[in-house]
Amino acid sequence: MSHPLYIAFIWHQHQPLYKSPGSGVSLSPSQQYRLPWVRLHGTKDYLDLVLLLEQYPKLHQTVNLVPSLILQLEDYIAGTAFDPYLTASLTPDEQLTYQQREFIIQHFFDANHHTLIDPHPRYAQLYQQRQEKGQAWCLANWELSDYGDLLAWHNLAWIDPLFWDDPEIAAWLKQGRNFTLGDRQRIYSKQREILSRIIPQHRKMQDAGQLEVTITPYTHPILPLLADTNSGRVAVPNMTLPKQRFQWAEDIPRHLRKAWDIYQDRFGQIPRGLWPSEQSVSPAILPDIINQGFKWICSDETVLGSTLKHLFHRDGAGNVQQPELLYRPYRLQTAEGDLSIVFRDHRLSDLIGFTYSAMPAKQAAADLVGHLQAIAKMQRDSQSEQPWLVTIALDGENCWEFYPQDGKPFLEALYQSLSDEPHLKLVTVSEFLEEFPATATIPGGQLHSGSWVDGSFTTWIGDPAKNRAWDYLTEARIMLASHPEATEENNPEAWEALYAAEGSDWFWWFGAGHSSNQDAIFDRLFREHLFGIYKALNEPVPPYLKQPVENHQAQGNHTPQGFIHPVIDGRGDEQDWDKAGRIEIGGARGTMHNSSVIQRLWYGVDHLNFYLRLDFKSGAAPGQDLPTELNLLWFYPEKAMVNSPVPLADVPDAAPLNYLFHHLLEVNLLTQSIQFREAGDNHQWHPRFSRAQVALNSCLELAVPWADLQVPPDSPLRLILVLADEGRFSNYLPENTLIPIEVP
Repeated sequence: MSHPLYIAFIWHQHQPLYKSPGSGVSLSPSQQYRLPWVRLHGTKDYLDLVLLLEQYPKLHQTVNLVPSLILQLEDYIAGTAFDPYLTASLTPDEQLTYQQREFIIQHFFDANHHTLIDPHPRYAQLYQQRQEKGQAWCLANWELSDYGDLLAWHNLAWIDPLFWDDPEIAAWLKQGRNFTLGDRQRIYSKQREILSRIIPQHRKMQDAGQLEVTITPYTHPILPLLADTNSGRVAVPNMTLPKQRFQWAEDIPRHLRKAWDIYQDRFGQIPRGLWPSEQSVSPAILPDIINQGFKWICSDETVLGSTLKHLFHRDGAGNVQQPELLYRPYRLQTAEGDLSIVFRDHRLSDLIGFTYSAMPAKQAAADLVGHLQAIAKMQRDSQSEQPWLVTIALDGENCWEFYPQDGKPFLEALYQSLSDEPHLKLVTVSEFLEEFPATATIPGGQLHSGSWVDGSFTTWIGDPAKNRAWDYLTEARIMLASHPEATEENNPEAWEALYAAEGSDWFWWFGAGHSSNQDAIFDRLFREHLFGIYKALNEPVPPYLKQPVENHQAQGNHTPQGFIHPVIDGRGDEQDWDKAGRIEIGGARGTMHNSSVIQRLWYGVDHLNFYLRLDFKSGAAPGQDLPTELNLLWFYPEKAMVNSPVPLADVPDAAPLNYLFHHLLEVNLLTQSIQFREAGDNHQWHPRFSRAQVALNSCLELAVPWADLQVPPDSPLRLILVLADEGRFSNYLPENTLIPIEVP
């Protein structure tokens, strides 16, 4: 019997708990929220995703809603939630304080300007003024109407294009400027109206059978770390752990029960699937998940690989080798019972999350469908009796900010193609498991302890700042345990503060790995939740909670923090490169030191290209204080291939300049032309075609397609930059090292 290829999309909708406990944990007349993202993502990302799907009734999908998101949406719908952005938006122009005006100029452009600001001429005009003339100039020169328009546009731009045919919204978009307080009040009412439709629409589509809604533990904690912070050493045996071991497995059933109850109340049925926060799993958490009644969970292919002691390799097209291991559900066997688990295809999920936004919508959709068709062909060729299930699971909100029109053209092209393709069938996870129960088994104790990030927990523990936060949490948890009279019934404030502090998001932003311009606010929120525990117990607050967990000053060198998709125009757009790796050159010691014309080097990747940016001293010009030629030389560690030395005169015989390299991209900085070459026998270099892009304006930007380098996914590369004048070595960077690059 020949099966279609079954595909399970799971969209994960999550926002941290932005509500400050200072406003009271239980409902009060007004809830103070520190950040606006529940409200703004609520108007842009949650409702439109399922409304688009509803237009393609053959396609079934799964959406995960985190309880802390549901509760915060309900606060905004009730009109009891106010964040600083909303408060400013509803303040009469003439009553804005100086501090509010500073805040507005600094934060009301917090959006991807390519997709959310540039399409709106008035919003783009204000953005360009701030970028080109600076915040001080805006403060000194803007009129009240400028503030009024910015307040309106910050809220309007986050309303999804699917709703632009609403007569009121269409009128505001056409109006463009001279917005009044009354306009902004109506925009706020429209936001609440959109938010109020989110849960009912999900429930309606679940009742109709097109959607499955799943849930996450209450405040999105990393359950394996609540069970035992020592679980961090399963994936990283030499991990530096917090001073105190956090072992409060008894909190796990509390998070699960609260999530279960919220789901049952809002959806009128019990949940079947659980999305463990950050797809983090371990043997220790399985009994509580089973005992609560969940039937299936999901995790990442890296976790499956570590569990099976099998590394998933991909071919040159990016398709998994030995796909039958990944594209099937498994049954986790425990003494408490069995639990099904599916593992997502990491690369396909990342293509949607991080890469397709940089491609034309129809091309991106065709690429994904092409990958799925290739998997379907592998399934047919395998003549497997068991059907395959490809799980594509990812963040369902943040990626769309980088897509034109919030991803609508991409999703429409994708959904139409999937509806027309008879060999591909979209299902909910529960639908598949009911028809084809898991036959492959994994003993529960064999399950790897890890998350979707490299199969480890290093994103949330092991760094000095992250560990310090765990120690603070441990002290607060011990304090709560020392008050047996403080039950959830008679002291809910203490327990709600604990649950909030146990959420994963604070640890995500602490220390190395991730940063944003709101790190200090996340730090403050974490400490406020801990503060709330001591306050509810009438205990003195430890002095250390009054100081930030870490210093939030700008960092120097760092490795890439995520995929990037810069526009190659030589302008170095700050948002395009905010997740890139950075190496400071101008302030380094040695040959480049402070006299260097090149001040900073940025680098990053996506699934299509390697990206490089060089920042120059102001006024630097090629052929004057800047050499005319830039050479990118690619080194392939531990790979057998023909390599050749740097083809320049006067190259010092010192590492890494005396290494042998395989690819060379020479950029003429005067003409912005390129020559691409590949190493041959007898130290020869042979010309090759390249689709690399280069642009030189206020900085130099480069994009080099992976196709030029012909390297398979998951390969390590190293790069050195060598400056030259008329073929003679001038200098190189970075100093005494190579840039480490990992092909996605």
